[in-house]
Amino acid sequence: MAIDSVSSAADAFHARATRKALIRLLPVMLAAYFMAYVDRVNVALAKTHLQADVGISVTAFGLGAGIFFVSYAFLEVPSSLAMHRIGARRWIARIALTWGALSAAMMFVQGEWSFYVLRFFLGMAEAGLYPTLMYMVTLWFSQKDRATVVGFIYLAPTVALIVGNPMGGALMELDSALGLHGWQWMFLIEGLVTMLVGILVWFTLPEAPHDARWLTSEEADILSARATGDGSRHENRLKGNMKKAFARPFIVVIALIYLLNQITNVGIVFNLPSIVEDLNIHGSFLIGLVSGSSGIGATIGVLLVPVVHRRFRSEVALIGILAAATAVTAAVFVVSSSPAVQILLIAVSMIFVCGTLPLFWSVAMARMSGLVAAAGLAFINTIGLLGGFLGPYAFGLAEDATGNPGAGLWVVIACSVVGVLLTPLLANAVRSEDAADAMVPVSH
Repeated sequence: MAIDSVSSAADAFHARATRKALIRLLPVMLAAYFMAYVDRVNVALAKTHLQADVGISVTAFGLGAGIFFVSYAFLEVPSSLAMHRIGARRWIARIALTWGALSAAMMFVQGEWSFYVLRFFLGMAEAGLYPTLMYMVTLWFSQKDRATVVGFIYLAPTVALIVGNPMGGALMELDSALGLHGWQWMFLIEGLVTMLVGILVWFTLPEAPHDARWLTSEEADILSARATGDGSRHENRLKGNMKKAFARPFIVVIALIYLLNQITNVGIVFNLPSIVEDLNIHGSFLIGLVSGSSGIGATIGVLLVPVVHRRFRSEVALIGILAAATAVTAAVFVVSSSPAVQILLIAVSMIFVCGTLPLFWSVAMARMSGLVAAAGLAFINTIGLLGGFLGPYAFGLAEDATGNPGAGLWVVIACSVVGVLLTPLLANAVRSEDAADAMVPVSH
Protein backbone atom coordinates (compact mmCIF):
# COMPACT_ATOMS: atom_id res chain seq x y z
CA MET A 1 0.00 0.00 0.00
CA ALA A 2 2.87 2.37 0.89
CA ILE A 3 4.58 1.58 -2.41
CA ASP A 4 1.35 2.28 -4.29
CA SER A 5 1.02 5.59 -2.43
CA VAL A 6 4.57 6.65 -3.34
CA SER A 7 4.01 5.63 -6.95
CA SER A 8 0.76 7.58 -7.15
CA ALA A 9 2.41 10.67 -5.68
CA ALA A 10 5.28 10.41 -8.19
CA ASP A 11 2.80 10.01 -11.05
CA ALA A 12 0.88 13.09 -9.92
CA PHE A 13 4.12 15.08 -9.59
CA HIS A 14 5.19 13.97 -13.08
CA ALA A 15 1.79 14.92 -14.50
CA ARG A 16 2.12 18.44 -13.06
CA ALA A 17 5.65 18.81 -14.46
CA THR A 18 4.44 17.56 -17.83
CA ARG A 19 1.65 20.13 -17.92
CA LYS A 20 4.14 22.88 -17.10
CA ALA A 21 6.43 21.71 -19.91
CA LEU A 22 3.53 21.59 -22.35
CA ILE A 23 2.46 25.13 -21.49
CA ARG A 24 5.99 26.50 -21.84
CA LEU A 25 7.29 24.52 -24.83
CA LEU A 26 4.33 24.06 -27.13
CA PRO A 27 3.68 27.72 -28.04
CA VAL A 28 7.26 28.15 -29.27
CA MET A 29 7.40 24.78 -31.04
CA LEU A 30 4.00 25.37 -32.62
CA ALA A 31 5.02 28.86 -33.82
CA ALA A 32 8.06 27.43 -35.60
CA TYR A 33 6.17 24.55 -37.18
CA PHE A 34 3.20 26.77 -38.07
CA MET A 35 5.38 29.14 -40.09
CA ALA A 36 7.27 26.22 -41.63
CA TYR A 37 4.02 24.84 -42.95
CA VAL A 38 2.73 28.23 -44.10
CA ASP A 39 5.97 28.93 -45.99
CA ARG A 40 5.98 25.43 -47.44
CA VAL A 41 2.44 25.40 -48.84
CA ASN A 42 1.62 29.06 -49.49
CA VAL A 43 2.93 28.49 -52.99
CA ALA A 44 -0.30 26.58 -53.68
CA LEU A 45 -2.24 29.84 -53.41
CA ALA A 46 0.07 31.40 -56.00
CA LYS A 47 -0.29 28.52 -58.50
CA THR A 48 -2.58 30.16 -61.05
CA HIS A 49 -0.96 33.59 -60.54
CA LEU A 50 2.52 32.22 -61.19
CA GLN A 51 1.17 30.65 -64.36
CA ALA A 52 -0.33 33.96 -65.50
CA ASP A 53 2.47 36.29 -64.36
CA VAL A 54 5.66 34.33 -65.05
CA GLY A 55 4.51 31.45 -67.29
CA ILE A 56 4.90 28.48 -64.95
CA SER A 57 2.88 25.53 -66.32
CA VAL A 58 0.81 23.13 -64.23
CA THR A 59 3.38 20.34 -64.54
CA ALA A 60 6.26 22.73 -63.84
CA PHE A 61 4.42 23.97 -60.76
CA GLY A 62 3.97 20.39 -59.53
CA LEU A 63 7.67 19.71 -60.07
CA GLY A 64 8.72 22.93 -58.35
CA ALA A 65 6.34 22.40 -55.45
CA GLY A 66 7.65 18.87 -55.01
CA ILE A 67 11.36 19.60 -55.51
CA PHE A 68 11.32 21.28 -52.11
CA PHE A 69 10.97 17.81 -50.63
CA VAL A 70 13.92 16.37 -52.57
CA SER A 71 16.49 18.68 -51.01
CA TYR A 72 14.65 18.49 -47.69
CA ALA A 73 14.85 14.68 -47.76
CA PHE A 74 18.50 14.63 -48.91
CA LEU A 75 19.64 16.69 -45.92
CA GLU A 76 17.20 15.37 -43.32
CA VAL A 77 19.52 12.84 -41.66
CA PRO A 78 22.71 15.00 -41.84
CA SER A 79 20.74 17.93 -40.41
CA SER A 80 19.45 15.82 -37.54
CA LEU A 81 22.93 14.52 -36.74
CA ALA A 82 24.20 18.10 -36.68
CA MET A 83 21.31 19.02 -34.37
CA HIS A 84 22.30 16.26 -31.94
CA ARG A 85 25.76 17.83 -31.70
CA ILE A 86 24.77 21.52 -31.72
CA GLY A 87 21.50 21.40 -29.76
CA ALA A 88 17.83 21.69 -30.67
CA ARG A 89 17.38 25.37 -29.73
CA ARG A 90 20.26 26.64 -31.85
CA TRP A 91 19.36 24.37 -34.75
CA ILE A 92 15.67 25.29 -34.90
CA ALA A 93 16.59 29.00 -34.73
CA ARG A 94 19.12 28.57 -37.58
CA ILE A 95 16.56 26.69 -39.66
CA ALA A 96 13.87 29.35 -39.16
CA LEU A 97 16.17 32.26 -40.02
CA THR A 98 17.48 30.71 -43.24
CA TRP A 99 14.19 29.35 -44.52
CA GLY A 100 12.44 32.64 -43.68
CA ALA A 101 14.98 34.55 -45.78
CA LEU A 102 14.56 32.12 -48.68
CA SER A 103 10.78 32.19 -48.43
CA ALA A 104 10.88 35.97 -48.73
CA ALA A 105 13.22 35.59 -51.73
CA MET A 106 10.44 33.67 -53.54
CA MET A 107 9.08 37.11 -54.47
CA PHE A 108 11.87 37.31 -57.07
CA VAL A 109 10.75 34.25 -59.08
CA GLN A 110 10.98 35.07 -62.79
CA GLY A 111 10.28 31.73 -64.45
CA GLU A 112 10.45 27.96 -64.09
CA TRP A 113 14.16 27.66 -63.32
CA SER A 114 14.27 30.36 -60.66
CA PHE A 115 11.17 28.71 -59.16
CA TYR A 116 12.92 25.33 -59.06
CA VAL A 117 16.13 26.74 -57.57
CA LEU A 118 14.45 28.70 -54.79
CA ARG A 119 12.16 25.81 -53.86
CA PHE A 120 15.20 23.50 -53.78
CA PHE A 121 17.13 25.83 -51.46
CA LEU A 122 14.05 26.35 -49.30
CA GLY A 123 13.93 22.58 -48.74
CA MET A 124 17.62 22.56 -47.84
CA ALA A 125 17.10 25.31 -45.29
CA GLU A 126 14.13 23.65 -43.59
CA ALA A 127 15.66 20.14 -43.48
CA GLY A 128 15.74 18.68 -39.99
CA LEU A 129 13.05 20.83 -38.39
CA TYR A 130 10.42 18.17 -37.84
CA PRO A 131 12.80 15.41 -36.61
CA THR A 132 14.26 17.97 -34.22
CA LEU A 133 10.80 18.66 -32.81
CA MET A 134 10.19 14.90 -32.49
CA TYR A 135 13.58 14.43 -30.85
CA MET A 136 12.65 17.10 -28.29
CA VAL A 137 9.54 15.07 -27.51
CA THR A 138 11.76 12.07 -26.65
CA LEU A 139 13.75 14.27 -24.24
CA TRP A 140 10.82 15.86 -22.45
CA PHE A 141 7.84 13.49 -22.45
CA SER A 142 7.19 9.90 -21.40
CA GLN A 143 5.99 7.35 -23.94
CA LYS A 144 2.44 7.34 -22.58
CA ASP A 145 2.15 11.08 -23.33
CA ARG A 146 3.89 11.18 -26.71
CA ALA A 147 0.96 10.48 -29.05
CA THR A 148 -0.96 13.28 -27.35
CA VAL A 149 2.01 15.69 -27.48
CA VAL A 150 2.67 14.89 -31.15
CA GLY A 151 -1.02 15.46 -31.82
CA PHE A 152 -0.70 18.92 -30.25
CA ILE A 153 2.38 19.65 -32.38
CA TYR A 154 0.40 18.72 -35.49
CA LEU A 155 -2.03 21.48 -34.58
CA ALA A 156 0.54 23.82 -36.14
CA PRO A 157 0.12 22.58 -39.73
CA THR A 158 -3.61 21.95 -39.36
CA VAL A 159 -4.23 25.45 -38.00
CA ALA A 160 -1.93 26.73 -40.76
CA LEU A 161 -4.36 25.20 -43.25
CA ILE A 162 -7.29 26.94 -41.55
CA VAL A 163 -5.63 30.31 -40.90
CA GLY A 164 -2.70 30.28 -43.31
CA ASN A 165 -4.72 29.93 -46.51
CA PRO A 166 -7.09 32.84 -45.75
CA MET A 167 -4.13 34.84 -44.42
CA GLY A 168 -2.16 34.19 -47.61
CA GLY A 169 -5.22 34.94 -49.70
CA ALA A 170 -5.67 38.25 -47.87
CA LEU A 171 -2.03 39.19 -48.48
CA MET A 172 -2.48 38.41 -52.16
CA GLU A 173 -5.25 40.99 -52.27
CA LEU A 174 -2.41 43.55 -51.99
CA ASP A 175 -1.91 42.98 -55.72
CA SER A 176 -0.37 46.04 -57.47
CA ALA A 177 0.51 47.77 -54.16
CA LEU A 178 3.91 49.46 -54.66
CA GLY A 179 4.11 47.76 -58.04
CA LEU A 180 4.27 44.22 -56.62
CA HIS A 181 2.05 41.27 -57.40
CA GLY A 182 -0.07 39.89 -54.57
CA TRP A 183 1.94 36.66 -54.44
CA GLN A 184 5.13 38.70 -54.01
CA TRP A 185 3.67 40.45 -50.96
CA MET A 186 2.62 37.07 -49.55
CA PHE A 187 6.10 35.55 -49.85
CA LEU A 188 7.81 38.67 -48.48
CA ILE A 189 5.65 39.22 -45.40
CA GLU A 190 5.38 35.57 -44.39
CA GLY A 191 9.15 35.12 -44.80
CA LEU A 192 9.90 38.09 -42.52
CA VAL A 193 7.51 36.77 -39.86
CA THR A 194 9.33 33.43 -39.96
CA MET A 195 12.64 35.14 -39.26
CA LEU A 196 11.10 36.78 -36.19
CA VAL A 197 10.00 33.32 -35.00
CA GLY A 198 13.61 32.15 -35.34
CA ILE A 199 14.72 34.93 -33.00
CA LEU A 200 11.95 33.95 -30.55
CA VAL A 201 13.18 30.33 -30.55
CA TRP A 202 16.76 31.40 -29.83
CA PHE A 203 15.81 33.34 -26.72
CA THR A 204 13.02 31.18 -25.25
CA LEU A 205 13.42 27.47 -26.09
CA PRO A 206 15.46 25.35 -23.63
CA GLU A 207 17.44 22.38 -24.93
CA ALA A 208 16.32 19.86 -22.29
CA PRO A 209 14.53 19.79 -18.91
CA HIS A 210 17.64 20.65 -16.88
CA ASP A 211 18.19 23.78 -19.02
CA ALA A 212 14.74 25.19 -18.24
CA ARG A 213 14.86 27.93 -15.61
CA TRP A 214 11.11 27.59 -15.05
CA LEU A 215 11.46 23.99 -13.79
CA THR A 216 12.62 22.99 -10.33
CA SER A 217 15.46 20.48 -10.21
CA GLU A 218 13.00 17.82 -9.01
CA GLU A 219 10.66 18.52 -11.93
CA ALA A 220 13.55 18.37 -14.41
CA ASP A 221 14.74 15.10 -12.87
CA ILE A 222 11.40 13.34 -13.16
CA LEU A 223 10.72 14.60 -16.71
CA SER A 224 14.14 13.37 -17.87
CA ALA A 225 13.81 10.06 -16.03
CA ARG A 226 10.35 9.29 -17.39
CA ALA A 227 11.22 10.47 -20.93
CA THR A 228 14.48 8.57 -21.36
CA GLY A 229 13.95 5.84 -18.82
CA ASP A 230 10.89 4.03 -20.21
CA GLY A 231 12.92 0.94 -20.84
CA SER A 232 14.83 2.44 -23.76
CA ARG A 233 18.50 1.74 -24.34
CA HIS A 234 20.25 5.05 -24.93
CA GLU A 235 22.40 4.71 -28.03
CA ASN A 236 24.62 7.78 -28.45
CA ARG A 237 26.80 6.69 -31.35
CA LEU A 238 25.89 5.48 -34.81
CA LYS A 239 28.94 3.27 -35.29
CA GLY A 240 27.71 -0.26 -34.74
CA ASN A 241 24.10 0.96 -34.55
CA MET A 242 23.37 1.73 -38.21
CA LYS A 243 20.85 -1.09 -38.48
CA LYS A 244 19.04 0.14 -35.37
CA ALA A 245 18.67 3.58 -36.91
CA PHE A 246 17.86 2.71 -40.52
CA ALA A 247 17.25 -0.96 -41.27
CA ARG A 248 15.07 -2.55 -38.62
CA PRO A 249 11.98 -4.04 -40.32
CA PHE A 250 9.48 -1.97 -38.32
CA ILE A 251 11.32 1.23 -39.31
CA VAL A 252 11.34 0.29 -43.00
CA VAL A 253 7.66 -0.66 -43.08
CA ILE A 254 6.42 2.34 -41.11
CA ALA A 255 8.53 4.59 -43.35
CA LEU A 256 6.84 3.10 -46.43
CA ILE A 257 3.36 3.62 -44.97
CA TYR A 258 4.35 7.16 -44.02
CA LEU A 259 5.53 7.70 -47.61
CA LEU A 260 2.06 6.77 -48.90
CA ASN A 261 0.41 8.97 -46.28
CA GLN A 262 2.50 11.96 -47.35
CA ILE A 263 1.80 11.44 -51.05
CA THR A 264 -1.85 11.75 -50.11
CA ASN A 265 -1.48 14.57 -47.58
CA VAL A 266 0.82 16.85 -49.55
CA GLY A 267 -0.92 16.11 -52.83
CA ILE A 268 -4.24 17.26 -51.40
CA VAL A 269 -2.83 20.34 -49.63
CA PHE A 270 -0.83 21.62 -52.60
CA ASN A 271 -3.68 21.17 -55.08
CA LEU A 272 -6.73 22.01 -52.99
CA PRO A 273 -6.83 25.71 -53.96
CA SER A 274 -6.92 24.76 -57.66
CA ILE A 275 -9.58 22.10 -56.93
CA VAL A 276 -11.65 24.74 -55.13
CA GLU A 277 -11.17 27.21 -57.97
CA ASP A 278 -12.28 24.56 -60.46
CA LEU A 279 -15.55 24.32 -58.48
CA ASN A 280 -16.35 27.88 -59.65
CA ILE A 281 -15.24 29.61 -56.45
CA HIS A 282 -13.44 32.87 -57.25
CA GLY A 283 -11.35 35.48 -55.44
CA SER A 284 -8.01 34.79 -53.69
CA PHE A 285 -9.37 35.32 -50.17
CA LEU A 286 -12.48 33.18 -50.73
CA ILE A 287 -10.45 30.39 -52.34
CA GLY A 288 -8.07 30.48 -49.36
CA LEU A 289 -10.97 30.46 -46.93
CA VAL A 290 -12.68 27.45 -48.52
CA SER A 291 -9.35 25.63 -48.90
CA GLY A 292 -8.83 26.11 -45.17
CA SER A 293 -11.75 23.73 -44.55
CA SER A 294 -9.29 20.87 -44.98
CA GLY A 295 -7.46 22.21 -41.95
CA ILE A 296 -10.62 21.85 -39.87
CA GLY A 297 -10.72 18.15 -40.69
CA ALA A 298 -7.00 17.80 -40.04
CA THR A 299 -7.32 19.54 -36.66
CA ILE A 300 -10.14 17.22 -35.64
CA GLY A 301 -7.98 14.27 -36.66
CA VAL A 302 -4.85 15.17 -34.66
CA LEU A 303 -6.93 15.91 -31.56
CA LEU A 304 -9.42 13.05 -31.81
CA VAL A 305 -7.24 10.13 -32.89
CA PRO A 306 -4.87 10.29 -29.86
CA VAL A 307 -7.95 10.12 -27.63
CA VAL A 308 -9.24 7.10 -29.55
CA HIS A 309 -5.73 5.63 -29.38
CA ARG A 310 -5.85 5.53 -25.58
CA ARG A 311 -8.92 3.30 -25.78
CA PHE A 312 -7.77 1.20 -28.73
CA ARG A 313 -5.80 -1.96 -28.17
CA SER A 314 -3.53 -1.73 -31.22
CA GLU A 315 -2.22 1.53 -32.67
CA VAL A 316 -1.06 -0.38 -35.75
CA ALA A 317 -4.58 -1.67 -36.40
CA LEU A 318 -5.87 1.88 -35.99
CA ILE A 319 -3.38 3.04 -38.66
CA GLY A 320 -4.88 0.48 -41.05
CA ILE A 321 -8.45 1.49 -40.26
CA LEU A 322 -7.67 5.15 -40.93
CA ALA A 323 -6.04 4.30 -44.28
CA ALA A 324 -9.12 2.32 -45.31
CA ALA A 325 -11.38 5.20 -44.30
CA THR A 326 -9.29 7.56 -46.44
CA ALA A 327 -9.69 5.31 -49.49
CA VAL A 328 -13.46 5.11 -49.04
CA THR A 329 -13.82 8.88 -48.62
CA ALA A 330 -11.72 9.59 -51.72
CA ALA A 331 -13.78 7.10 -53.73
CA VAL A 332 -17.00 8.87 -52.75
CA PHE A 333 -15.41 12.19 -53.82
CA VAL A 334 -14.65 10.77 -57.27
CA VAL A 335 -18.26 9.71 -57.90
CA SER A 336 -19.83 12.84 -56.38
CA SER A 337 -20.95 15.75 -58.56
CA SER A 338 -21.83 18.23 -55.80
CA PRO A 339 -19.12 20.87 -55.10
CA ALA A 340 -20.32 21.30 -51.49
CA VAL A 341 -20.18 17.54 -50.88
CA GLN A 342 -16.74 17.29 -52.48
CA ILE A 343 -15.32 20.02 -50.26
CA LEU A 344 -16.85 18.31 -47.21
CA LEU A 345 -15.37 14.95 -48.27
CA ILE A 346 -11.88 16.44 -48.55
CA ALA A 347 -12.23 17.85 -45.04
CA VAL A 348 -13.37 14.43 -43.77
CA SER A 349 -10.52 12.66 -45.55
CA MET A 350 -8.06 14.94 -43.76
CA ILE A 351 -9.40 13.70 -40.42
CA PHE A 352 -8.09 10.26 -41.33
CA VAL A 353 -4.93 11.33 -43.18
CA CYS A 354 -3.65 13.71 -40.48
CA GLY A 355 -5.09 11.78 -37.55
CA THR A 356 -2.75 8.92 -38.47
CA LEU A 357 0.38 11.04 -38.00
CA PRO A 358 0.66 10.97 -34.17
CA LEU A 359 0.37 7.17 -34.34
CA PHE A 360 3.34 6.83 -36.73
CA TRP A 361 5.63 8.74 -34.42
CA SER A 362 4.35 7.05 -31.26
CA VAL A 363 5.17 3.65 -32.76
CA ALA A 364 8.66 4.84 -33.75
CA MET A 365 9.62 6.81 -30.62
CA ALA A 366 8.71 3.90 -28.33
CA ARG A 367 11.47 1.82 -29.90
CA MET A 368 14.51 4.13 -30.17
CA SER A 369 16.43 6.68 -28.11
CA GLY A 370 19.53 8.88 -28.06
CA LEU A 371 21.45 9.50 -31.30
CA VAL A 372 19.74 6.49 -32.86
CA ALA A 373 16.42 8.24 -32.27
CA ALA A 374 17.68 11.44 -33.92
CA ALA A 375 18.90 9.49 -36.95
CA GLY A 376 16.02 7.01 -37.11
CA LEU A 377 13.27 9.60 -36.82
CA ALA A 378 15.02 11.65 -39.50
CA PHE A 379 15.20 8.59 -41.75
CA ILE A 380 11.47 7.93 -41.42
CA ASN A 381 10.74 11.58 -42.15
CA THR A 382 13.11 11.48 -45.13
CA ILE A 383 11.10 8.69 -46.73
CA GLY A 384 7.91 10.63 -46.01
CA LEU A 385 9.39 13.71 -47.64
CA LEU A 386 9.86 11.77 -50.86
CA GLY A 387 6.09 11.38 -50.72
CA GLY A 388 5.93 15.15 -50.47
CA PHE A 389 7.73 15.31 -53.82
CA LEU A 390 5.73 12.55 -55.47
CA GLY A 391 2.31 13.80 -54.29
CA PRO A 392 2.18 17.20 -56.04
CA TYR A 393 3.87 15.74 -59.12
CA ALA A 394 1.40 12.84 -59.35
CA PHE A 395 -1.53 15.20 -58.86
CA GLY A 396 -0.09 17.46 -61.57
CA LEU A 397 0.22 14.55 -64.01
CA ALA A 398 -3.36 13.48 -63.25
CA GLU A 399 -4.62 17.03 -63.85
CA ASP A 400 -2.64 17.37 -67.09
CA ALA A 401 -4.02 14.06 -68.35
CA THR A 402 -7.66 14.82 -67.54
CA GLY A 403 -7.90 18.61 -67.28
CA ASN A 404 -9.54 18.09 -63.88
CA PRO A 405 -7.69 19.08 -60.66
CA GLY A 406 -9.88 16.60 -58.74
CA ALA A 407 -8.42 13.67 -60.69
CA GLY A 408 -5.64 13.53 -58.11
CA LEU A 409 -8.07 11.82 -55.74
CA TRP A 410 -7.41 8.61 -57.69
CA VAL A 411 -3.83 8.89 -56.38
CA VAL A 412 -5.27 9.12 -52.86
CA ILE A 413 -7.31 5.95 -53.38
CA ALA A 414 -4.33 3.97 -54.69
CA CYS A 415 -1.96 5.06 -51.91
CA SER A 416 -4.52 4.40 -49.17
CA VAL A 417 -5.26 0.89 -50.44
CA VAL A 418 -1.54 0.02 -50.51
CA GLY A 419 -1.24 1.45 -47.00
CA VAL A 420 -3.97 -0.89 -45.79
CA LEU A 421 -2.15 -3.86 -47.36
CA LEU A 422 1.11 -2.91 -45.60
CA THR A 423 -0.50 -2.71 -42.16
CA PRO A 424 -0.25 -6.47 -41.37
CA LEU A 425 3.46 -6.31 -42.23
CA LEU A 426 3.89 -3.45 -39.77
CA ALA A 427 2.04 -5.37 -37.06
CA ASN A 428 4.34 -8.39 -37.52
CA ALA A 429 7.46 -6.20 -37.55
CA VAL A 430 6.43 -4.40 -34.35
CA ARG A 431 5.70 -7.71 -32.59
CA SER A 432 9.12 -9.04 -33.60
CA GLU A 433 10.84 -5.83 -32.49
CA ASP A 434 9.15 -5.87 -29.08
CA ALA A 435 9.88 -9.56 -28.56
CA ALA A 436 13.56 -9.06 -29.37
CA ASP A 437 13.75 -5.96 -27.16
CA ALA A 438 12.22 -7.83 -24.23
CA MET A 439 15.06 -10.36 -24.37
CA VAL A 440 17.81 -7.73 -24.09
CA PRO A 441 18.59 -6.35 -20.61
CA VAL A 442 18.39 -2.57 -20.23
CA SER A 443 21.67 -0.90 -19.32
CA HIS A 444 21.70 2.29 -17.29
